[in-house]
Amino acid sequence: MTAPSTRTDPLTDAAQPAPEVGAGSARIIALVVGVAIVSLIGLMVWGIGKRAQGTTGAVPVTTRPAPTFSLPLFEGGDFSLGAQRGKPVLINFWASWCIPCEDEAAALEAASRTYQDRVVFIGVNVQDTDPLARGFLKRFGVSYPNGRDVSGSISVEYGMSGVPETYFVDRSGMLVRKWQGPLDEARIRQFLDPLLR
Repeated sequence: MTAPSTRTDPLTDAAQPAPEVGAGSARIIALVVGVAIVSLIGLMVWGIGKRAQGTTGAVPVTTRPAPTFSLPLFEGGDFSLGAQRGKPVLINFWASWCIPCEDEAAALEAASRTYQDRVVFIGVNVQDTDPLARGFLKRFGVSYPNGRDVSGSISVEYGMSGVPETYFVDRSGMLVRKWQGPLDEARIRQFLDPLLR
């Protein structure tokens, strides 16, 4: 038979029996653990549902002057939004670790070639590293200008909430549309053609 455990009372230096965990305490611990597990399962189910539902779609924007910016480009030089007046501009925020960004890369590249000389395409890389971003551009054969928003100031100015996100600016420099999630070629045409009329 095992002797009951003891502890020393600091005031009397006398050995005192250690308190035992009663059935009530064990039930409380089990209840807390159970609630935590059920909460985690609920959160996981909610997250899977949100992922299946997706976050793709038009995001309402107030038509306003597009925030101007200057962006150092991977291929050298700088891109200035203010210098693009007279042509519509497609601004795409992306990251190399973003799977939906991979999904839309070919469509954006194809559209940039289709609308070459009529629409300006600019890619803004966010929350990324230089080598990974360059690797992404090379892997998907992206030829339109791209640069890193190292400070995050451009994404803040535009109210970016995640990647990919694409903003459409008309010929006069007004921000007219925001699309959250990956784009396909049909959707790109649907948004760009009216800006060319």
